[in-house]
Amino acid sequence: MKTLLLLLPFLMATAWSASENTQSPEFVESLIRKMTVQEKIGQLNLVNDFSDDLKLTGPQAQGKANPALTNLRNGEIGAMLNAGGVNRIRELQKIAVEESRLKIPLLFGLDVIHGYQTIFPIPLAEAASWDLAAIERSARLAAVEATAAGVHWTYAPMVDICRDPRWGRMMEGAGEDPYLGAKIAAARVRGFQGKSLQDPESLAACAKHYAGYGFAEAGRDYNTVDLSGATLHNIILPPFHAAADAGVATFMSSFNELNGVPAVANRDLQQTILRETWGWRGMMVTDWNAIRELMAHGFAFTPTEAAQLAFTGGADMDMCSRLFSEELEPLLENKKISEKELDEKVRRVLRLKQDLGLFRDPYRGISPEREKTKIGTPEARQTSRIIALKSAVLLKNSGILPFPNDLKSLAVIGPLADDHDSPLGNWRAEAIPNSAVSLLEGLRAALPKTEILYAQGCPLIIGAANPLQNLKLAGDVRTGFPEAIAAAQKSEAVVLCIGEHGFMTGEGRSRTSLGFPGAQNALAEAVLRANPRTVVVVMTGRPLILTDLDAKFPAILLGWHLGSEAGHALADLLLGKASPSGRLPVSFPRSLGQIPIYHNRKNTGRPANGDEALFVSRYTDCPNDPLYRFGYGLSYSRFTLSDLTVSPKNLSLGKPAQATLTIKNEGKVPAAEVVQLYLHDLAASLTPQVEKLVGFARVDLPPGKSQTLTFPLTNQELGFFDHTGKFLVEPGAFEIFARTGTESTPRVSLTLK
Repeated sequence: MKTLLLLLPFLMATAWSASENTQSPEFVESLIRKMTVQEKIGQLNLVNDFSDDLKLTGPQAQGKANPALTNLRNGEIGAMLNAGGVNRIRELQKIAVEESRLKIPLLFGLDVIHGYQTIFPIPLAEAASWDLAAIERSARLAAVEATAAGVHWTYAPMVDICRDPRWGRMMEGAGEDPYLGAKIAAARVRGFQGKSLQDPESLAACAKHYAGYGFAEAGRDYNTVDLSGATLHNIILPPFHAAADAGVATFMSSFNELNGVPAVANRDLQQTILRETWGWRGMMVTDWNAIRELMAHGFAFTPTEAAQLAFTGGADMDMCSRLFSEELEPLLENKKISEKELDEKVRRVLRLKQDLGLFRDPYRGISPEREKTKIGTPEARQTSRIIALKSAVLLKNSGILPFPNDLKSLAVIGPLADDHDSPLGNWRAEAIPNSAVSLLEGLRAALPKTEILYAQGCPLIIGAANPLQNLKLAGDVRTGFPEAIAAAQKSEAVVLCIGEHGFMTGEGRSRTSLGFPGAQNALAEAVLRANPRTVVVVMTGRPLILTDLDAKFPAILLGWHLGSEAGHALADLLLGKASPSGRLPVSFPRSLGQIPIYHNRKNTGRPANGDEALFVSRYTDCPNDPLYRFGYGLSYSRFTLSDLTVSPKNLSLGKPAQATLTIKNEGKVPAAEVVQLYLHDLAASLTPQVEKLVGFARVDLPPGKSQTLTFPLTNQELGFFDHTGKFLVEPGAFEIFARTGTESTPRVSLTLK
């Protein structure tokens, strides 16, 4: 009896007998054979848990049964998003595995984008670290926390390439370059999913938004996307392909139309490229309500037609539109879709649940104790701080930084200087509001003997900030200027912290202006007049126009939204406890009119080449180049590159070459540098980019030390895709060169025969 009592919790945790091999392919096939059509359709139904529809206690409206609970008990819900915490998830899962006919467990998903409760730098900031191991580590720790709370599936990484910072969701991705984006996509997939999805601390990842979402016209979220096949295959798709090759469990289709066909119903994207060409076998989920939005697109006239188009176009799971639940059964009856197709989609859902071990243990070992001990650990906080250190970018320094540790007085000014919420950024999962270390807090901890004077200067927003509502900006409010000016005048130096609130970027946060909202520009001018020794820390989730700041201030540190430990990391950098090593993953324009601006542009038939001739491709009122280029960033040390060679210089088609160079830390402090290798194809059957990133390495070096680096040059680096997606490697002449954050090497020739 005692043995039976000990086994009882385990027996109750699984609906399957010990004799069944729940991990075998036959288990899934057997399950499909037992399912009714309604149960099969139910597995494709992903519902939200924000609403009151799934309350498990309390009086039912008008004495009627809760329809959502009825769906759950009938096996008509396959997955749920936004269910929060161990107790809630156990409660819902218990109904699925104990009260539904076939006992199929639910899949629980959540947007774990850059952390669960411990928040890491926003993904765009992490990309500035160029540190793949650190990025993978942050995703791993996010997975450990999220799975401890019962989450199985994250809707990340977002791998959209973006060239337009007006688009608010740029903060979720890796910036403008497909090579860097592809490397980061794979790193984040590895971090979330670990070595095996069977590990209860691994999350199923989701590569999104497939495809082209970051190329929304005018940077306006959800807008039309129209681009060439060459741009699709060379710029948009490489990060998705890298995620697929890394074994990402799921893909999410994008909201946008691509060349006239909405992605959620785009069979060429979802079937031809993803499954037939790349051989990917995972599950495709739609974005929120995207199937129903086919009618707004004008691509479907009725809900029935929308469901059919999404189903045949490649969608496996419907996120929150309910149209699969409502329309697939009549479509089957009318032979518009087949049960064989339905079975294949159900098979992909069940295989994912099987891969996660949910048939073996639908609760994946969650408990209040595990939730308490695995979330918000010192290790996670320390890792967040380290990655934040690597992600901040020093944009300008006229010798004022680093500050000495014996400062007698320091003014810390600005609407974001003591903001404990904005550093968390958007898409912060279950972060505790106002839990980040502010810049003021970090500086006070680092300078206990320094008199630190704080003044907000001006407000940025009015009222509380909410990610699901529009922010109310404060406007030109200058009542705090006198206090800020007085603090600046009394202090040896000033740190001015301005930028965007953490919720000013993200979904639905497109802007037509990339300046500083409210009275921040006027505050900056007033503080600079009061004390020329003013360093600006810019908090933002996208490139802003910093041209005026660059012309006037002695130093600018790009502090992004750096997560839970932002203030400590920024203080360490300002005081020289670490040398800034972030390098930009995206170009910063001089003027809004330059957008879109990106490093891997085409040359045109009339390149300006720096001259001021009239009939060349240039602006008459602004240089062509960005204020800060892709890959740019300053250090407290100085690095040199030398001895770049390519071997062999004359290469036969299909044979590999390699580039070798030496980097040396010529400065007086230990520091890290990012060596970037670029290629220029001088002539090709499709006009080439002026530069193409083909390799990079982040290197830590003590003063006076050097290191030799070798980069492979294979068909993958030398070739390109044509408009149809065919990969071409063509004979011809190439130039190879390398850069650091500030320096470039001479170009070396390579000939491919």
